[in-house]
Amino acid sequence: MDKSLGYLRETLANYTEDHSEGKDICKKLMEGAYSSEGSFVRDLNQKEINFLNHMLPKEINYAKEEQDEKRAHELNEVFELLF
Repeated sequence: MDKSLGYLRETLANYTEDHSEGKDICKKLMEGAYSSEGSFVRDLNQKEINFLNHMLPKEINYAKEEQDEKRAHELNEVFELLF
């Protein structure tokens, strides 16, 4: 699995209990054989994209606050492809 998608899957684990979109996206990551974040993003529906557009900026900022630049960078790789 692509490193960025690995970080995304790990982050989404915090969003699977209270958010159906988080659960659906996590399921896609587990079941899909995505070779890149681009192939993953192309497989998302609009509801999932909206969810990630809302969630990822918060998670990227949190990673930066925790001085986890690697995580912030990898999550940003996915975030940039959503547009």
